[in-house]
Amino acid sequence: MKIAVDAMGGDYGPRVTVEGALSAARDFGLEVILVGAQDLLRQEVRRMGRPEAGVTIVDAPEAIGMSEGLLAFRRKKRSSIRIGAQLVKEGRADALVSTGNTAAVVTISQKTLGALRGVDRPALALLVPTQKGLTLLIDVGANANCRPHHLEQFAVMGRIFMENVLGLPQPRIGLMSIGEEKGKGNELTKATFERLEAAPLNFIGNVEGKDIYSGKADVIVSDGFTGNIALKVSEGVVENMLIMARGEITRNLLAKVGFFLMRRHLRRLFRRLDYAQYGGAHLLGVNGVCIIGHGRSNPTAVRNAVRLAREYVRTGVTEKIKKELGRLGGVTEGAKA
Repeated sequence: MKIAVDAMGGDYGPRVTVEGALSAARDFGLEVILVGAQDLLRQEVRRMGRPEAGVTIVDAPEAIGMSEGLLAFRRKKRSSIRIGAQLVKEGRADALVSTGNTAAVVTISQKTLGALRGVDRPALALLVPTQKGLTLLIDVGANANCRPHHLEQFAVMGRIFMENVLGLPQPRIGLMSIGEEKGKGNELTKATFERLEAAPLNFIGNVEGKDIYSGKADVIVSDGFTGNIALKVSEGVVENMLIMARGEITRNLLAKVGFFLMRRHLRRLFRRLDYAQYGGAHLLGVNGVCIIGHGRSNPTAVRNAVRLAREYVRTGVTEKIKKELGRLGGVTEGAKA
């Protein structure tokens, strides 16, 4: 299996992405195609003490910065993101992994790979740990502005994903809102509620932000603006709780003793909540496997993003979604919104 890695992406650049990609290649028995500035990538591979055998480097002389906009996406025809997506389209790579500019990866992947029939907008889907297992959040950042039929498409893709990847029959679909009652929310959530209620889905109604990690729903649907904020708030809470906990522990001898006795269990808990362990989000709805990681990804996160891509290629998730959408005759048309 060959996984293309946008080695120029992320806040920390090639040093981190190359280390994570090579770790994945070693641990999971696959080939990584590092896409980026050729001379720089060769230097990083040598720095890691790894021979270039088994690692393919594809030159991409341009890189899209984390803060660049649509003009740069169009102008930079030889960017690492575009060339990585092209490798997947041509069948030279089985999947693309990037921790770069999310808007650029979404836009370029959709344009290069194409959207699946019946899907107007691909959505970022992320599995998060809960009290009862895993919940799929969709969308977590690909689409800031949505219409009701977009959210209905997200719900259908989420249902297909959970059934075919996790083997969960009739997953419970929840709609992110500001209250559980049917009439709560803005115009988007109210209109989406009506559509999901009428759709052939196991729709359980509105859920709130507090339900993300409770396991109340198997799929939680939202627009990308709301979903991304909810995700970032969650990450911030975990990070700051760790900082505050360290501060409290160092102030008291008994607390230090208690921490010493519980450290193994606490380490296991925070490992479950650490985004680096989950790699990234799957861009559902494009004709290929594309994993988008956090911009602040460390080598562990990059390694796990590659692992995630490998799993999704092996399970044939894109083909299963494509087949199911074809069986349904597509999802919902925008004209019905």
